[in-house]
Amino acid sequence: MEYMVNTWWSPAPPRTRHCCLLAVTHRALIAVDALDELDAVITTALAGPVRPARILLRVLPAVQPHSRFGLTDGELAAALGRCVEAGAALRMEGFSFHLSGYALQPRADLAARLTELCRKARVRGLEASSVSIGGGLPVSYTDADSWHGFLAAQRPAHYHAGKSFGRGDFYPYHSPLSGASALAALLETRPMGGDGSLARSLADAGVKLLLEPGRALLDRAGATVFTVQGVKDRDGYQLLTVDGTSLSLSEQWFNSEYVPDPLLIPRGPVTPAGVFPASVGAATCLESDMLTWRKIAFRHQPRTGDLLLYPNTAGYQMDSNESPFHDLPLPPKVVIDHTDRPRPRWRLDRHFT
Repeated sequence: MEYMVNTWWSPAPPRTRHCCLLAVTHRALIAVDALDELDAVITTALAGPVRPARILLRVLPAVQPHSRFGLTDGELAAALGRCVEAGAALRMEGFSFHLSGYALQPRADLAARLTELCRKARVRGLEASSVSIGGGLPVSYTDADSWHGFLAAQRPAHYHAGKSFGRGDFYPYHSPLSGASALAALLETRPMGGDGSLARSLADAGVKLLLEPGRALLDRAGATVFTVQGVKDRDGYQLLTVDGTSLSLSEQWFNSEYVPDPLLIPRGPVTPAGVFPASVGAATCLESDMLTWRKIAFRHQPRTGDLLLYPNTAGYQMDSNESPFHDLPLPPKVVIDHTDRPRPRWRLDRHFT
């Protein structure tokens, strides 16, 4: 397992001295985001017992020039000079970048450019053997017809309080290429101005491709469960209040909506089947704290004490923004394994809670 510390590992750059020391001591691969951060890593390595510090230089993408992350061309030139001067205290293992969205071509283009920078850095005596493309491998939650049908039909009347979402507000819940297939397609993409695929460019240069998949790595893993604490009637639908907040469904904090329907698990006798639309609110005093603005068409009447299970939430939905807001405890994490046995095993994961 390769450990990387990038700008998302800590709340925001610059990192604390303790974080820097911890990363260097444990030989983590650090994606350096700024010149002062590079100086801090070098100083830490020179003063400590562990050398060399392992780094990548994070590049500001030309297609996202207003990003607050990454080194400009001028800063990158200065950083390479400081890496050479640091000598044995530093091992500059290559470059990294992050791009918003999920398009393959700009990722292939920038990866190819950084591959050439690796060649040039080696001439100066640096290792420069890797390029990290960050994340951006999509997950496909549903089929194409269902997704495009949802986008075409959805309108404010489908949401509590007439909330409106544009097509671009949603994560692309269907993708023709996802996970490993998207990675394979990326490697087959021909970078602009190149003679062959990205895979060929990497192989010819002897450069290793690094990934930081989050959502794609955890596809179909994890579920978030809430207890219904209250049911309130509104005009043609109900409002459910659950024992949690939208901090446990991070999509809401990007002015979006987690679209996969939650599963209603009755805790008492099953009520007659039908269509029972309901939106889901949080146990806080904030009007905007909604887990689901959309009026979900439940097959049974939700009742106090029932459970709501949101599927496939390990990738960025849980954990990302959770806090003890309103003195609510952080949701405990339950690990279930040995699911191939008649009775799966479960335990509380206190290490990550």
